[in-house]
Amino acid sequence: MEIKRSGSQASTKGPADWFTGSVRIDPLFETPELTTASLRPAGVRGASVTFEPGARTAWHTHPLGQTLIVTSGFGWAQKWGGAIEEIRPGDVVWFAPNEKHWHGASPTTAMTHIAIQEALDGKAVEWMEKVSDEEYKRGAKG
Repeated sequence: MEIKRSGSQASTKGPADWFTGSVRIDPLFETPELTTASLRPAGVRGASVTFEPGARTAWHTHPLGQTLIVTSGFGWAQKWGGAIEEIRPGDVVWFAPNEKHWHGASPTTAMTHIAIQEALDGKAVEWMEKVSDEEYKRGAKG
């Protein structure tokens, strides 16, 4: 058993290459990769991510998918080719493996979610182009 105490892991600022606006990442857990014959290599990672109003991720994918659990605020999420969807506390969002998507706060309200994704061959995310202001503003009209 291992207990990670609240506050024992430093918060980091969301890198400008991957995020637009002010984003704080608080790591929660990262499981070790298991390589025994009965278990496939895996490494599950989880973090609490807080987006200030207007902040969002760049477009990205996850090789084994991603689960978001919204814990506070009001935000938006969109898969490539789909409509911008509202997300609120208690909502659970699943993005399928390699599904191109983004997520973040609404223009006027901060949003925090827990993000959980599994690494494949040591890689949990593939970052792509930023969500343009024009793409993002479409959510305000929906």
